[in-house]
Amino acid sequence: MRSTRWVPLAFAVALACSQASVPEVTVLEIPLDGLEEVITQQDVALDAGVSSDGAGSILIDATGPTRIEIADVEIPPIDDARLIYRAQLRSRDLEGTAYLEMWCVFPDKGEYFSRALQAPLSGTSEWTSQETPFLLQKGQVPSRVRLNVVVDGKGTVWIDDVVLVRASL
Repeated sequence: MRSTRWVPLAFAVALACSQASVPEVTVLEIPLDGLEEVITQQDVALDAGVSSDGAGSILIDATGPTRIEIADVEIPPIDDARLIYRAQLRSRDLEGTAYLEMWCVFPDKGEYFSRALQAPLSGTSEWTSQETPFLLQKGQVPSRVRLNVVVDGKGTVWIDDVVLVRASL
């Protein structure tokens, strides 16, 4: 059973409206404390000893370029906002780069992506927070979102604490 935690959007929006100082609303949280939380099962393993939150993380052992699909989820109607995919990443002996990738699926209009290319991981690094935003104009309402980690090269990458948030434009 996936331990994905949904935050009811109606409650979250009401809370955000009642507290003007709240700039973001959490739409989805995936702690990545087990393999059942990850869609792509090839080249991944649970690493209970390495974690940004102390509860385990997903280790990706890339022998070459790969894309690991973390989630493919329906989301509540969201437009006129920034949709932000955020996660913790770490690397060891990474020859190439690793970064987050988010695909938004629009009914009858196709799929479009956003990638965190501004500061990809390479070499050996400690836990780093990465994020990639997708700007949704009024009337642009995705029905699904796919959250991936892309490894362009070979080496070891860990991912932990995936969050999808909604923020005002």
